[in-house]
Amino acid sequence: MSTEYTESLNKLIEEFGDLPGIGPKSAERLAFHILKADPDKALALAKAISDVKTNIKRCRTCFNLAEADLCGICADPKRDKSTICVVEQPKDVTSLEKTGACKWVYHVLGGHIAPLDGIEPTDLTIDKLVERVRAGGIEEVIMATNPNLEGDGTILYICSLLRPFKTKITRLARGLPAGSTIEYASGKILTDAIIGRRELD
Repeated sequence: MSTEYTESLNKLIEEFGDLPGIGPKSAERLAFHILKADPDKALALAKAISDVKTNIKRCRTCFNLAEADLCGICADPKRDKSTICVVEQPKDVTSLEKTGACKWVYHVLGGHIAPLDGIEPTDLTIDKLVERVRAGGIEEVIMATNPNLEGDGTILYICSLLRPFKTKITRLARGLPAGSTIEYASGKILTDAIIGRRELD
């Protein structure tokens, strides 16, 4: 880190530099943008960051992002609570919701099983998903993990736990390219994958 700036400015550049995709030059530009900005604008940014860290938590039912006990989807009485769509991350919920084709509720795993990376089933919310299905009233569980090795392995593991409950288990159609992620798929591809979902054997 250069010492040509003040301690506070150097610290701000350092913090911006820790953000993903932000190199040293970008971090420096962002820091000077904040320095030159109207104080109210700069403090509004600081408050927004503080609010995100203070107010956002996990929905007690589906583990999506929420600012109350339930996320907006779980709290919506118009949602089909008999169908649960299982995704890896909250960003996947947003991507699927943008298609306008989803009337169900979700379950956010918090990732996928990846033993080589130290992520075991107990690190995810799989046990909570099993509890939801065991409680009854669930007619279909849609597997919407990413179409890659880890996502497929996670599906196989979850299916082995859910099969005793005789609940219909489907997965998004392979309109999603193998190795891709739901977050970056187009709305058309996701809509086709939703409509063409198939039951797992």
